[in-house]
Amino acid sequence: MKTRLFSFLNFVYNRVGDRMNKKIRIVFMGTPDFAVPILEGLIANYTVVGVVCQPDKEVGRKRVLTKPPIKECAEKHKIRVLQPTKVKQDYEAIINLNPDLIVTCAYGQIIPKELLDLPKYGCINVHASLLPKLRGGAPIHKAIIDGYDKTGITIMYMDEKMDCGDIIRQREIKIEDDFTTEILHDKLSLMGKDLLLKTIPDLIEGKITPIKQEESEVTYAWNIKREEEKIDFAKPAREVFNQIRGLNSWPGAYCLFDGKTLKIYDVLLNDYVSEKKVGTIIDINEDGIVVALKEGCLIIKSLKLEGKRKMNFKEFINGNKGIIGKVLK
Repeated sequence: MKTRLFSFLNFVYNRVGDRMNKKIRIVFMGTPDFAVPILEGLIANYTVVGVVCQPDKEVGRKRVLTKPPIKECAEKHKIRVLQPTKVKQDYEAIINLNPDLIVTCAYGQIIPKELLDLPKYGCINVHASLLPKLRGGAPIHKAIIDGYDKTGITIMYMDEKMDCGDIIRQREIKIEDDFTTEILHDKLSLMGKDLLLKTIPDLIEGKITPIKQEESEVTYAWNIKREEEKIDFAKPAREVFNQIRGLNSWPGAYCLFDGKTLKIYDVLLNDYVSEKKVGTIIDINEDGIVVALKEGCLIIKSLKLEGKRKMNFKEFINGNKGIIGKVLK
């Protein structure tokens, strides 16, 4: 009898909570696919009255005008989409949506004070690092490239500076050696959704005690530059390994092979020390193509030669005979 009563009361509580949640008007601001699970989590639990994202962009060699992933998600759910070129100058339409809460995630522009001060429950951001570490636009890439042993998600209040607001809640994840940026990206995206949905009820009920960021611990994760994609085989083995994983699957770390651009994706690290010049292909084994490094070897499992599709090392070898002894530059 008690079990049935408990189940009934829990059912009633959840139904009442669902109705209260649906009364909260949320505007979501985000652009890339990282933000899609987070938006979908909000749509399932709250009333999302509008979505703001970056304008459509021309993509690829044919310059095809392409919608941001967040726009596609919003349109699928028949939610109004706004795409101001400069949100600092064009925000009236967002104000007219009358949000109780603004949630941002990888939006790509600084939010003006007029919007930060607008919602009843404030403006909060889902950021893919353990702030104050890795402020900026490439925190997932740089967490791996820079050799961090852990990273995570931060829910924070927005302010007029980049990723400087007070911390509301954090959750961390260990970075394993087999993590690439693609793997970590997907894990953090789902973690961000879960942590946000656990945080919003406390925010609405006034149970949040924000924490100031410690400025002495700040590091930055600026957007990846083209020169950062080039592999320097003379660097320590672990740095080369981290760089390649941190750029996999996009934009991809590259070197030169017979004068052509060669992008390298899935790799392993081996502690065998070769006397050959760094960058020299010294062997081919069951795991991949073995390349000499400083204090170790890199084993390449998948790669993409200029003008070709991405392939595994066996396919590459079939089309490129006699590669042992060649030097990747």
